[in-house]
Amino acid sequence: MAPQCSFDVTSNVDLQEVDNALNQARKEVTQRYDFKGAKASIEFDPKDSKLVLVADDEFKLNALWEIVQTRLIRRNVPVKNLMRGAVQPAAGSTVRQEIALQQGIPSEKAREIVKFLKDAKIRKVQAAIQGDQLRVTSSSKDELQDVMRLLREQDFGLALQFGNYRG
Repeated sequence: MAPQCSFDVTSNVDLQEVDNALNQARKEVTQRYDFKGAKASIEFDPKDSKLVLVADDEFKLNALWEIVQTRLIRRNVPVKNLMRGAVQPAAGSTVRQEIALQQGIPSEKAREIVKFLKDAKIRKVQAAIQGDQLRVTSSSKDELQDVMRLLREQDFGLALQFGNYRG
């Protein structure tokens, strides 16, 4: 019997990199001319994996989001894992928006990935959901490479990382 090879599929965001990117974004906001005299703040709660953007109006809120997004991309933080909430009126005639950081693969996305792999009909490949990650096993390393290639090509709305490879 051939030995089983496996790897894990995860979707995580480095919270330290997010914090660094947000510090850079705050610095840029204080230096930008279009934000002079305006209320604009970026708050980050690493425990809840949540960002809160506050600005004078929706236009400034979108500009603030662009700054944050640019800084996150520069620090290699996957912006696919950010889920923007609805814009809400806040105190002092400002608006606020909560942005959730997706840590791990949600169960509905995990089922979608498993279904995608079954529909791809790659022989001898099994995918199992383990909490907020997937474990893909096969007796062939080549088939696991094909699975990685297929998953990279497909857009599931999350940035997928592959790790814990055992051959």
